[in-house]
Amino acid sequence: MRSLMHPGWLWLFVLFVPIIAWYIYNLRTQAPTMRMSTTEAFDALPMSWRSVLRHVVFAMKLAALGCLIIILCRPQTHNSWETSDVEGTDIVVALDVSTSMLAKDFKPDRLDAAKEVATQFVSGRTHDNIALVLFAGESFTQVPMTMDNTTLINAIAQVNTSLLEDGTAIGDGIATAINRIKDGKAVSKSIILLTDGSNNTGVVAPLTAAQIARQYGIKIYTIGVGSNGSAPYPVAIDYAGNVQYQTLPVVIDEAALKKIAATTGGKYFRATNKNVLAQVFKEIDALEKTHLDVQRFTHTTDNYWPWALAFALLLLLAILADYTLLRHIP
Repeated sequence: MRSLMHPGWLWLFVLFVPIIAWYIYNLRTQAPTMRMSTTEAFDALPMSWRSVLRHVVFAMKLAALGCLIIILCRPQTHNSWETSDVEGTDIVVALDVSTSMLAKDFKPDRLDAAKEVATQFVSGRTHDNIALVLFAGESFTQVPMTMDNTTLINAIAQVNTSLLEDGTAIGDGIATAINRIKDGKAVSKSIILLTDGSNNTGVVAPLTAAQIARQYGIKIYTIGVGSNGSAPYPVAIDYAGNVQYQTLPVVIDEAALKKIAATTGGKYFRATNKNVLAQVFKEIDALEKTHLDVQRFTHTTDNYWPWALAFALLLLLAILADYTLLRHIP
């Protein structure tokens, strides 16, 4: 199948009308003439080949202009249709960006480990609508629902703990994620909530938010991030701007996270290190997919080279004729 990417340029063919009109007018007014009483003596003479060639050269110039217009339209060839079975769904990644996510039980810290694994997860979901929600003491949408993986990956890379007021508003994070995903058209909708603490602020209670998600048919997969026992937590910043750490017990409200997941038909995961976190995302990747049949064009290629060669050849022949066989001295 062939098509033009910019068919609007075809309107330039309208220029042929004034160009041809100018050519005819020029023949009648600018050619040298001689007044004679009658031309009967010349009626039997054949038309000069130079006269014929002059019209042919003009036609070649018009054809060259036509080729240039077609090139501007950018002709393309679509070689085939492809019907493929893809797997896609609507997903919101709700990421905790509270200060405790800087704890050093993950390398280099919990937040960077979560960002790296989330980036790998997003990179593999080429047919999904995915949004990114951040929460700490409050919540907001960093990236709305999109299939642009590059935008998502760039946004994840820029996430840090200074974007929001400190705290852990899990309920608010879920509520914001619900607002992002509830109107999606996919049959399967899910929220991946990643946090390392317990709800200690916010307007919406986590279980209330989970019940709202269930009403919309949204599953919530909760991930508790943190090693067992204790971990180096950030506690202060010294005069030089360096973060000071202190080893403190790891406290994650696993009971609440399990109940949130169970209320919506989701699942709770505990990630005690970066490798386990990566395995958690792999398991979610296997769970949350919907099969879809997608039909699309494949092997689309630009096909302007024949027109470019024709343009160059016609223009070259016209110029050679003008300066050789049809050359005239004013």
